[in-house]
Amino acid sequence: MKIQSLLMPLAFACCAALAGCSTSTVVTLQNGTQYVTKDAPKTKGKDGFYEFEDISGKTIRVRADEVATVKEED
Repeated sequence: MKIQSLLMPLAFACCAALAGCSTSTVVTLQNGTQYVTKDAPKTKGKDGFYEFEDISGKTIRVRADEVATVKEED
């Protein structure tokens, strides 16, 4: 069996699995600022903050009362 015939389906399966792992989310603040995240943000913790990583890789912490909406990107 040729290696190429095994690698193509494996590569396709890996790409399909990775594509389904993350759902972009838009976090909109009360002042209109929007952050696009790689995954859904961690829900409000005991300290009253949302914590998430934006698409540039920066970790953002926002007070829960500053958040207007959290919804999946269309």
